[in-house]
Amino acid sequence: MSERRPRTCYPTFFSMSIVIAIDGPAAAGKSTVARSLAKRLGFTYIDSGAMYRAVALWALRQNLDPGDAHRMEQLALASDIRLETSTGRVLLNAEDVTEAIREPSISAAASVVATSGGVRRALVEKQRAIGERTNVVMEGRDIGSVVFPAANVKIFLDAEPSERAHRRALETSIDPAQVSGEIAERDRRDRSRIEAPLAQAPDAVYLDSTRLTLEEVEEAILKVVRSRIANGKEFR
Repeated sequence: MSERRPRTCYPTFFSMSIVIAIDGPAAAGKSTVARSLAKRLGFTYIDSGAMYRAVALWALRQNLDPGDAHRMEQLALASDIRLETSTGRVLLNAEDVTEAIREPSISAAASVVATSGGVRRALVEKQRAIGERTNVVMEGRDIGSVVFPAANVKIFLDAEPSERAHRRALETSIDPAQVSGEIAERDRRDRSRIEAPLAQAPDAVYLDSTRLTLEEVEEAILKVVRSRIANGKEFR
């Protein structure tokens, strides 16, 4: 009798498109640089965080507990989430929720929603469907390790906790001390969750953005892109 192989949560993903995966902790600058990089390269930007925030928003609007994994999975499967590359808008069931999903309460709920394996599997399928159609730049916490394990380029973007708290405080106008505590809790939850925890993929390039400008981070990533892709010299 042949030995039974253990099931894996996610199937291996193959794509003929170019995929740039940027992972890292909260407030490391992933979204900003991923959006800018995608625009520069003419790639599609996939904001994975926005997708989890959209599910969290829908849950709170229905007075559902973000920690109810079964109900969250149902919402994720039923949701129609569209990311408009040209405008940057996020649409949830045809409604523009771009601003609504950036509220602090939604961010906190999204962190809880993201711990659900069912939610992650549902959204991963939606993300991979986009990656099958076009070249993409995608940021998150498990993009290079789970969503696109065969990504052409994998970056783990990090920054010192104090700098991350400072950046988030500037974005939200919330007291830095409070933001620091929230980021520490987010880091703990992201790194300790059972389903696809935050971790640097073995073949990802580590990049510390603490003392770098956006332009410097972007150039550092482009340098990796040019070295990893056969015709990378075309990416300027």
